[in-house]
Amino acid sequence: MAAALRPLDCHLSLDVEDGYTADPDAVADYVALLPVDGINIEDSTAEKLIAPQQHAAKVQAIKQRSPDVFVNARIDTYWLGQDATVTATLDRAARYVEAGADGIFVPGATEPDVLRELTAAIPLPVNVLAIPGLSLTDLAALGVRRVSMGSLPYRAAIHAAAQAAVAFRDGTELPAADPYPEMQDRLTRYANQKFSG
Repeated sequence: MAAALRPLDCHLSLDVEDGYTADPDAVADYVALLPVDGINIEDSTAEKLIAPQQHAAKVQAIKQRSPDVFVNARIDTYWLGQDATVTATLDRAARYVEAGADGIFVPGATEPDVLRELTAAIPLPVNVLAIPGLSLTDLAALGVRRVSMGSLPYRAAIHAAAQAAVAFRDGTELPAADPYPEMQDRLTRYANQKFSG
């Protein structure tokens, strides 16, 4: 998938889950083959947190092998509800910072007080998932520097497609959608902008 997206005129970051192995060198070899500018790598496997030193070893191996790749070390304490405390999360973050991570991603952390504590103590850009009720401006004021939408756009698109199919089948009102000429114009403007240089 990364190769298909590489022609896009933007930085490309890929979620590599846990690196698909416990072996730090094998993870580093895998990341080195990816045509990407950055990765997210999570400190859990099969919905269980792994030892922080094990994850730190992966981060270190990746940075040694691919120093130009932005490594966003994901901490799954809040995401999985395991050791979901500021103290445990900061302990993991400190290990990943020391290992050479470029950013720290804490999905599932949503409380403003928690975010404020995390961002104040972590010396790298802190990344969170989009949080309902908190705008980008609100998150920036809490010290957050990166915000991910995760799978939301994909899930929203699938939901809309399913709604349209059901409405068509049942003869009910079709869901709202951009008029075709407007959508076509948006795509044409993007293509002209991308290839006009």
